[in-house]
Amino acid sequence: MKKTLLLSISLLIVFITIANEGMWIPMLLTKYKFADMQKKGFKLTADDIYSINQASMKDAIVLFGRGCTGELVSDQGLLLTNHHCGYGSIQSYSTIEHDYLRDGFWAKNKTDELSNPKLTVTFLVRMDDVTTHILTNVTENLTQEQRNLIISKNIAKLKKENSENNKYNVEIKPFYYGNEYYMFIYEVFRDVRLVGAPPSAVGKFGGDTDNWMWPRHTGDFSVFRIYANKDNEPADYSPNNVPYKPKRFFPISLKGVQKDDFTMVYGFPGHTQEYIPSFVIKLITEVENPIQIKLREIRLAIMNEDMNSNQTIRIQYSSKYAGVANYWKKWLGENRGLKRLDAINKKEEFEKSFQNWANNTSQAKNNYSNLLNEYKVVCEKLRPLSKIDAYLFEGIMTGEMVRFARNFGDYKSWQTKTDSTLNPVFATIKGRAKDMYKDFNLSTDQKMFSIMLKIYYDSISSNYQPEILKIWSKKYKGDWNKCVADISNKTMFTSEDKINLFLNNYKINGTKTLEKDPIFTLWSAISDMYNQKVLPIVTTYNNKIDSLNRIYMKAQMKFESDKIFYPDANLTLRVTYGKISDYSPKDGVSYNWFTTLDGIIEKDDSTIYDYDVPARLKELWENKDYGNYAENGVMNVCFIGTNHTTGGNSGSPVINGNGELIGINFDRNWEGTMSDIMYDPAQCRNITLDIRYVLFIIDKFAGAKNLVDEMVISK
Repeated sequence: MKKTLLLSISLLIVFITIANEGMWIPMLLTKYKFADMQKKGFKLTADDIYSINQASMKDAIVLFGRGCTGELVSDQGLLLTNHHCGYGSIQSYSTIEHDYLRDGFWAKNKTDELSNPKLTVTFLVRMDDVTTHILTNVTENLTQEQRNLIISKNIAKLKKENSENNKYNVEIKPFYYGNEYYMFIYEVFRDVRLVGAPPSAVGKFGGDTDNWMWPRHTGDFSVFRIYANKDNEPADYSPNNVPYKPKRFFPISLKGVQKDDFTMVYGFPGHTQEYIPSFVIKLITEVENPIQIKLREIRLAIMNEDMNSNQTIRIQYSSKYAGVANYWKKWLGENRGLKRLDAINKKEEFEKSFQNWANNTSQAKNNYSNLLNEYKVVCEKLRPLSKIDAYLFEGIMTGEMVRFARNFGDYKSWQTKTDSTLNPVFATIKGRAKDMYKDFNLSTDQKMFSIMLKIYYDSISSNYQPEILKIWSKKYKGDWNKCVADISNKTMFTSEDKINLFLNNYKINGTKTLEKDPIFTLWSAISDMYNQKVLPIVTTYNNKIDSLNRIYMKAQMKFESDKIFYPDANLTLRVTYGKISDYSPKDGVSYNWFTTLDGIIEKDDSTIYDYDVPARLKELWENKDYGNYAENGVMNVCFIGTNHTTGGNSGSPVINGNGELIGINFDRNWEGTMSDIMYDPAQCRNITLDIRYVLFIIDKFAGAKNLVDEMVISK
């Protein structure tokens, strides 16, 4: 009886995993998953999701900026994404006098919408399997370096053939660690304007305390509009551009959602690694994550103290702080989740079965019997180098002055250039300086920089110490605060004005001045040390890992030949589906699947910036003035589901079985952040902002009903 029960539970877990786990290639849905989607509640056709012969949902979805997703919701190019995805744009326009982060922003009409010169949105035109083309002349006896060279040439050729004279951006990416390749043809729009954003007290409610957590009450959305030329084609910003006319946009449902309802997330997930062996997980959880977590905690504490002390610094560092905090908390949850799942032991159990198969199957024995041992050896050799990488790139190189010094790395070639070729180079650096120093506070950077110098010097062996650090340690007797204060007085990298002055007078002792600059000297010394002592070895080992990953992926597919393998996320358009579901994070605790405005009021605390509920929102709550957006007198805010998501899915449309927009994906629960490495159907939940709360904020809170009137609403 016990054996039967255990077998039933095991089969149930496998079924749940198959049902909810995975990020599926849209063009292959019919082959792999569409029948199951229909069984779970999807009522449209596969062509409604992805088609190159007719308008489909893919034409209503964009890669927003460089790492989020957005969706079209009107025939006038109106676009929704997350508040945290639009945060940089909102912050860039914020000043003490017009603090759009604090107060929100709503364009009264199209002429008030704010341009964002560096912001783009990217539509997928089509995708194709190009494995045969890319692997032409690639044979099994090649080294990884030789393989990479041939593949790079094949990729370059195919990209050139498909760009249509640079009309389209063409990307060709490996899937299943290079066992397959797919080509993506993109159309990029460059005139994207900010239309509206709620105040941070709504759009970032709960701040970094609530980030990655459930229950959640964050109105994480912002509104943009895509503009095109008169022919509806991409164009640089111009007042003559007109709102883009999309091939398709999402209708919006006000019907609400219920537990167990079908949900689909369609977007651009960034990076997962579901098929790595235990040795790689150990490297991540025992070396990389702990160091990164420690260093980010230090930076966050310094930024937080300075932001709380000064309004200008708060505006300057809000976006930076959010970026640092986001993955700091994610890594904490990831390590915790992998430990709770006993992920390493589970991987090792799988590897025992795999090894047994490899040892006892004739063809596998020749190709795969030593595979796991090779992994183990390489990962052990990578451990000390990964430590150096983490302390360097999460430590010293996070200093903004040092990071900016990279712009001068090619200075030796400047002496041979004419003004006509040098002036554009200097103009680019000046533009970067303007952007960087606008949000730079010297004192804040000095505090972080001095601590990171000390930690690196104390943590890394002398063989990997730039000589300049040894000199400074001796000169300042280990007082890194004094060291940083002194070199700050001698460097030009403390302000935009000093950078511009140097560039304007470069021909007068420019090279000598730069070579004497202590910040540039440090950057050069770090660069030389890393390029000579670390990078060549890391590159060799990473090439080996790449080769092992490809072979191991192929081997796993043979070992589990009946399993349908989804490819890891790589910032390409994917479909994931599941259902609305609650969960229990630990013994004695159960979480409901939705939250309401009542919960926001419960958290209200005027003494804490992240929980200070706006007076207008409290007024609407008190009067129950919810318009058409409430359900039985209750204003829903967020809900959770079993969709397998990751970074990049921020802003993705959450769609019901009828193809209607029911929410905007914006986060995962903390207990499920390990899903980038190992998915747990009992714990992994994506967090969605209910579209009814979005419309309520736009209409009743902001008074921008004109935006709602643009949309197609299904009641």
